[in-house]
Amino acid sequence: MRRPVRAFVALGANLGDRAATLERALAELQARGDVRVTRRSTLHETAPVGGPPQPCYLNGVVELETTLAAEELGERLLAAEAAVGRRRGGPDEVRWGPRAADLDLLLWGAHGEAVIAGRFTVPHPRLHERAFVLAPLCELAPELVHPVLGRTMAELLAALPAPPPAGAQAAGGGQ
Repeated sequence: MRRPVRAFVALGANLGDRAATLERALAELQARGDVRVTRRSTLHETAPVGGPPQPCYLNGVVELETTLAAEELGERLLAAEAAVGRRRGGPDEVRWGPRAADLDLLLWGAHGEAVIAGRFTVPHPRLHERAFVLAPLCELAPELVHPVLGRTMAELLAALPAPPPAGAQAAGGGQ
């Protein structure tokens, strides 16, 4: 059995009962016993970034303890999304469009190692560009150093422009 490692996962939802959907996704993620949520940020209501006009998101971050490898955890995140109604790549999914749930692997390993695990890149390639991810991540680990950029999460957040208010549509990016 592998030693448990720490990982951080971004949560987002903007369809239906957003908070309940995220809770169900986290329950699904933990159902096999090899993933355990150890800490949670508060949920932040944020304006969608890019894509078509759509409702505001609830975004947050959870810290996990897991015995899964980064690629296995990434696959489990996709399965949890599907379990609560997300159909990635389906004919109705629009890039950066509304979604039942979005669970993104941000960081994996004791100090957030940089790894390419199959189709998953860790740290998440747009982590440092997204206030809706960095703000809740900073609630949990502001001192954590980005393994590629060498700056703390708090420094990365401080370097970003102010996010648009919830209810506003911003250009570019994506949730």
